[in-house]
Amino acid sequence: METLLLAKEDVHENTPMGELVAAVRDAFAAYERGDAQMPAKSYIDLPEYNGDFRSMPAYLRAADWDAAGLKWVNVHPDNPDSFDLPTVMGTMIYSDPKNAYPLAIMDGTELTMKRTGAAAAVATDALAVADATSLGIVGAGVQSYTQLEAISEVRDIEEVVVSDLREERVERFLTRFEDDFDVRAGTISEAGHCDVLSTVTPVESPIVHPEDVGDHTHVNAMGADAEGKHELADDLLLAAKIVIDDYAQTTHSGEINVPWAAGVLSDDDLYGEIGEIVTGAKAGREPGDGVTVFDSTGLAIQDVAAAHVVYEHANEHDNGTAFDLLGV
Repeated sequence: METLLLAKEDVHENTPMGELVAAVRDAFAAYERGDAQMPAKSYIDLPEYNGDFRSMPAYLRAADWDAAGLKWVNVHPDNPDSFDLPTVMGTMIYSDPKNAYPLAIMDGTELTMKRTGAAAAVATDALAVADATSLGIVGAGVQSYTQLEAISEVRDIEEVVVSDLREERVERFLTRFEDDFDVRAGTISEAGHCDVLSTVTPVESPIVHPEDVGDHTHVNAMGADAEGKHELADDLLLAAKIVIDDYAQTTHSGEINVPWAAGVLSDDDLYGEIGEIVTGAKAGREPGDGVTVFDSTGLAIQDVAAAHVVYEHANEHDNGTAFDLLGV
């Protein structure tokens, strides 16, 4: 048997976004049904390097497939300036659940970007107004691209407003999408008054306030993935219908972690988990809803679902480099 080595380009070429959104939806559903195992994300903190490592294992069983894997990922904010490396890098080990054989080792950085976009798309499909045509994005880094690519799979997005402090990032984003969408630069408030808003920044002081969003805007809060990060103002959260991806992770390191630790938010302020909505246990957007918020920390089941899609297509297309890892 051989293991596939899949580089960034291989992951990109073998991840059709429509299929990925469906697979991530299946993963949320499996987790809600109890058909998944996902130990808590573990952290190795490296303050001397202003960074950390995270270990994310999972197994899930969907209707007609099952999959297992482990993502080893870092967050080192100084990397771009100090080492000319990405802030986030990841490696995914994808294994066959029936015998544990390592089917693939693949780039986890591209995988993370794509599955993060897919998670936002699942939440947008459940919580945004049905006729949403505009998308605002705060933070024009690498994650912003897959937000648009994925969300446009579930809503007919025409207008895109992007906001970032770095003009060069905004220009790159505009250049990438100007032929496909009515895309323009704007303020945070202009982005927030779109039908859907995705925030993908690493800030620790809120930058989006109640007056910065529309009456029925759906917000994908994607940036907070560690304790202390906080993009949305507390009064915005308190007034919104809040849906989370996982209780333990969001209260520890999601968008709600800061007001949660301060006692500003409690269980009574949470509507439910996204898995409850995709399985039909709870409703998504309802007629009387105003602002909705999806608090996404990023779950290992999403990585495993994405790795499943990548591996199946790479195998089909004979992509990647096959090698005998175990010598068996």
